[in-house]
Amino acid sequence: MASDSLVAPHGGTLVNRIVSPQRAQELRQLAPSLPKVVLTAKQACDLEMIAIGAFSPLTGFVGPDDFVSICKHTRLSNQRSRVGLGGDNCVWPVPITLAVDDAVKATLKEGKQAALYHSDGTFLAVIDVMSIYAHDKKLEIPAVFGTEDPKHPGVEAVLKEGAWCVGGPLEVVTVTPEKEPGEQFTEYRLPPAATRAQFAQRGWKTIAAFQTRNPIHRAHEYLTKCALEMTDGLLIHPLVGETKPGDIPADVRMDCYKVLIEKYYNLKRTMLSVMPAAMRYAGPKEAILHALVRKNYGITHFIVGRDHAGVGNYYGTYDAQKIFDNFTAEEIGLTILKFDNTFFCKKTGGMASDKTTNSAPEDRVFLAGTKVRELLKQGVRPPAEFTRPEVADILMNSSWVKG
Repeated sequence: MASDSLVAPHGGTLVNRIVSPQRAQELRQLAPSLPKVVLTAKQACDLEMIAIGAFSPLTGFVGPDDFVSICKHTRLSNQRSRVGLGGDNCVWPVPITLAVDDAVKATLKEGKQAALYHSDGTFLAVIDVMSIYAHDKKLEIPAVFGTEDPKHPGVEAVLKEGAWCVGGPLEVVTVTPEKEPGEQFTEYRLPPAATRAQFAQRGWKTIAAFQTRNPIHRAHEYLTKCALEMTDGLLIHPLVGETKPGDIPADVRMDCYKVLIEKYYNLKRTMLSVMPAAMRYAGPKEAILHALVRKNYGITHFIVGRDHAGVGNYYGTYDAQKIFDNFTAEEIGLTILKFDNTFFCKKTGGMASDKTTNSAPEDRVFLAGTKVRELLKQGVRPPAEFTRPEVADILMNSSWVKG
């Protein structure tokens, strides 16, 4: 089965901004003469997602036309073809920005270039500075997060960003920082072109993807297996980029995913890969972003459960599902699998939802990543209704708990 028979990337073309070895050497020689921009952790994640095509059709950090259109209309600008970018008017929910402060802005000029560096000093990329514009946080924050509360982690992050944004396409030399050995998950860090090749090799025509930033508890295991009943294969696709303090570290979660898949999933129908994106905790808008990104990775079905990408009490239980009703199936290009809140049912002895049981409230054990984290921090082993024993063992023995 040829890979081109898979679902089309968002905007029609799978972007690849990683340059050839020869061009990389040229850029390394050029970089010392260019203005220097040191990326934040979120920006470094965004750069990698652009470089590998996960953020297709974006070829770089967004300019002012896209910024305003995304915030006001949840779409890319209809001016993109005018500057050779393509993807006019595509659904896009979150502006991917390169925000800088006054001091950095003073070193940059439109029509020139700048060198982008990781915080550890690794030279990553060159950006063609097509635009420098005011970072309109009063527009971005409510549009993306649905709140202006500075305690919201996504809002807080944007408030701390620079007052200027730099837009333009990227030429990327590397996405791998030099001083982070052991944290890259190289074996599982597959770009969209590679996951698509894997799906084609396995003969999967329909693939469900599950987004997570937590260990998979019993409710999530239930959702993924329901989705697998509908499709040829399942991609468990955890986010391993920047998350907020208090979230379980990616290396601990990866150990949990691997043992769970080995013990409790059909290995021939299940695939584990990681997504190097940063969490924004933007609830409904981030649910759209997660879906479109997974389309670029080649999936056809995307799981959206309770409070997808939410935090605290900022979003309604099913807001992340309802937002997809604002777009046509053709605009999203995926089948969105909307699941009710699931729980362990003592009456039936298994996972259930309101659709599958009439058990009394006292017979229902509701599961959530927040609750699991609370138990672990208290030194309490999550019960079998919450998580598989092998996963509980890894979590209880992790430095995240013991530290």
